[in-house]
Amino acid sequence: MARLAGIQLFKGLNIDLAPFEARANWRRFDPEEVLVDFDDLSTDVYFLLAGEVRVLMRTASGKEVILDEMRPGELFGELAALDGIQRSANVTALTRGEACVMPASVFKEIIFSHKEVAERLFCLMASRIRELNARFVEQTVLDLRHRLYSELLRLSIPRGERVGERVITPPPFHHIMAARIGCRREQVTREFTMMTQEGLIERTRGALVLRQPDVLKARVAEAMRSDH
Repeated sequence: MARLAGIQLFKGLNIDLAPFEARANWRRFDPEEVLVDFDDLSTDVYFLLAGEVRVLMRTASGKEVILDEMRPGELFGELAALDGIQRSANVTALTRGEACVMPASVFKEIIFSHKEVAERLFCLMASRIRELNARFVEQTVLDLRHRLYSELLRLSIPRGERVGERVITPPPFHHIMAARIGCRREQVTREFTMMTQEGLIERTRGALVLRQPDVLKARVAEAMRSDH
């Protein structure tokens, strides 16, 4: 079975990936290893087979903003492969892992020869643009508190045994949350303390539980409306 068969872009499709895999490289990486850096001229696409990575943007002043964290099955680097422009983000490993590194020419050959792959790529890119648009609006109209609420909701998943609750596993570090919403770590710590006192969140071993996600959603929606 093809090693790329588990990648979201190809999963379940009846495509012979072996010829394309034969023209790609396989790269193992360690925690904190930089896979792609700002302004790199490389145009390879990375398919994440194992491990986790973090995607960062950097402002002109040197401030870093976390865009995303990726897990096995995801891909990155497709923009440079498509338009040939130097990298706009940094991708650093969070854990040990492995990636398939595919030259842009091979990646484009798959897309142009398989309509279903192209459609999946378009949907993936559209979803990323929608999320970036949502985050841009939040940065523009919401204060720090409501940006934090929104980001916690985005990072969380339903908590199986407790209907109505959501959970983030493992619990996010305060400095990481600060980098995701564009503020200082101390501000996140202060907000977390207030949310705990309100009964909105609870820290358990290995998880951050959102006790009342509907309240957080309502507050974000109200803040969006009251901006005008």
